[in-house]
Amino acid sequence: MKSIILNSGQEMPVLGLGTWQLNGPKCTEIVKEALEMGYRHIDTADAYENQQDIAPALRASGIDRNELFITSKVNRLDLHYDDFLKKTDKILNELEIEYLDLLLIHWPNKDIPIEETLKAMAELKVRGKVKNLGVSNFTESHLEKVLDLYPGLISVNQVEFHPYLYQKALLDYCQKNDIVLTAYSPLARGMVFEDNRIKELAEEYGHTPAQLVLKWLVEKGIVVIPKAGSTAHLKDNLEVLNMDLPASALELLDTFNENRRLIAPSFHEFW
Repeated sequence: MKSIILNSGQEMPVLGLGTWQLNGPKCTEIVKEALEMGYRHIDTADAYENQQDIAPALRASGIDRNELFITSKVNRLDLHYDDFLKKTDKILNELEIEYLDLLLIHWPNKDIPIEETLKAMAELKVRGKVKNLGVSNFTESHLEKVLDLYPGLISVNQVEFHPYLYQKALLDYCQKNDIVLTAYSPLARGMVFEDNRIKELAEEYGHTPAQLVLKWLVEKGIVVIPKAGSTAHLKDNLEVLNMDLPASALELLDTFNENRRLIAPSFHEFW
């Protein structure tokens, strides 16, 4: 599995399985299949309410814990110091693991001092309950404050990123500051499958629209965590790591940007 080096020195697989909206036995089965195929990076969150469904798959896999990369996230309402620590223990208990490879703030919350949250995160790392720390849905201004307060603490920023929301300035900022950008909703919630430009380009090179877009992201040094609800999609996504495409084909996707944000809940802070 191809990986990228985080600022901690740990390797993070560039392709992971996103599990948003996967729950119950279906979630357990998909995670099992993914691990059997060679996936080693599983992304979840407390808000997904599926960590107890993922745990049996991790247990049944028989894969050594140090070969897995497990990411979870703490909800924006649980960012006070004590709440963050308690929520992390809940996450670990539900996943039945002793530590997380990556723990993220799921969304920023201007009503809770970020200093409190960062202090809790640093404490969790000292205690060995997390290997790496990060954020999600943070803008450059959010990141600037984090970097001022705790330089080097944050390894990852997980954000919506796809051809219609090509956040180049944010990507450049993250890479300049040794923060790995992870793309969620990399397939724009299925929009790429309906785009004739992407379909035609993918067909020209013998790949699927999903494979084309995921390759575009990975080649930019971005980690991708597409959700897959079937064996076929798991397999197709995994094949991206062995694909060869000319740079000219991928560069075409740079021109598709519309600044179209698909995930913007009422509490977002994207201004």
